[in-house]
Amino acid sequence: MDRRSEPNRSAIYATTLVAFLAIAGIAVVDPILPAIGEAIGVTAWQVELLFTAYIAVMAVGMIPATLASGRFGFKPVLITGVSVVGVAAILASFSNDIVQLSVLRGVWGLGNAMFFATAMVVLVNLANDREWVVGLFETALGLGFAVGPLIGGLLGEVSWRLPFFVCGVFMVLALAVASRKLREPAHKQPPVRLGAIFSTYRKPAFVTLCVVTAAYNFVFFVVLGYTPLYLHLDVIPLGLAFTGWGLGLAAGILLIGHRLAHRIGAVQTVGVAIAGLLVCMVLFATSTGTAMSLVVLVLAGLFMGLANANLTDLALGLGSSDRRVATGAFNLVRWGAAAPAPIISGKLAEHGLALPFWVGFGVLAVGVLVYLAFAHVMAAGYGERVLWSRWNSAARRNEHAPEEPVGEAY
Repeated sequence: MDRRSEPNRSAIYATTLVAFLAIAGIAVVDPILPAIGEAIGVTAWQVELLFTAYIAVMAVGMIPATLASGRFGFKPVLITGVSVVGVAAILASFSNDIVQLSVLRGVWGLGNAMFFATAMVVLVNLANDREWVVGLFETALGLGFAVGPLIGGLLGEVSWRLPFFVCGVFMVLALAVASRKLREPAHKQPPVRLGAIFSTYRKPAFVTLCVVTAAYNFVFFVVLGYTPLYLHLDVIPLGLAFTGWGLGLAAGILLIGHRLAHRIGAVQTVGVAIAGLLVCMVLFATSTGTAMSLVVLVLAGLFMGLANANLTDLALGLGSSDRRVATGAFNLVRWGAAAPAPIISGKLAEHGLALPFWVGFGVLAVGVLVYLAFAHVMAAGYGERVLWSRWNSAARRNEHAPEEPVGEAY
């Protein structure tokens, strides 16, 4: 299909830009974490509050955002979420202490929860070519993680406040376009019941997936939240380092993750990803220098991309038939498990710089053991076998589902 024939291209591109900025807004903090700590005089665990506040509020906010979209419609929730992010980012640039910054990062997380609970449903409704718009969204998310640290590094060299301010201004500009063009889905979906979300946890295969994902996501934010302090690099080199990590993540999602799942299955691909990441935790903890740590960082990003490309596919296949319910239940666990990781890492670092990585190794090892014991349960529920298989039709069925790219981001 000719992309020029899409009647809502401006709204699609505006919403995709907002998605890029939302993800870049997470990663933009990485290279400026040490600078923020030095500028306002706080310890490692205190500066990690910027991540923990964001993640914790986003975890709690996903379910109310899903419920609100069923009651008030997708567009009002999305517009409100983007507005909240823009205002919070701009105000964060004027903050003077860690409490103000942490509160505003929490508000930022709430806005992102509202956006990601609704964005893909709106985009799929706008586009005639669903595969194209989902691919566009996936690309925007991958680029957000790749470019966000670079933006943070370059702007952070001027001032740690500038990345926050610029991100907020761009969100406001994208909002101006999106608010004029977006429209509600033609077929109104029934409201989501809170009980339906929690009833999903009664399914053994879904619970197994949640345990594995919880362990994985804890380690994800050990790497994302603590490594900037561990590397002891200046702002621009740190931004470039995490750009490398983001490119590894994007490659894992966009180039390898789905292709590998089509050949060996989504369950097996997740197993490869968490095993590889487990090795990366050991390499981080035993690193002999900055160069080795940087190589491991990029490699960790690649394995994270493999996991992120398939975890939401599995959640959609193993959870409720209502995708909003499945993603709501899954995101609560995913973000809830991630929230304490940065602040715990900061406290552990006071007793040893490698200790956060060893604890991350221990947490992920539990996830690996659960995976080894119960992978067959997930595979059976998803139409796979826990064997190396040549092709997997179940993974292809959930490919390009509206909720899939949102999960791939994290």
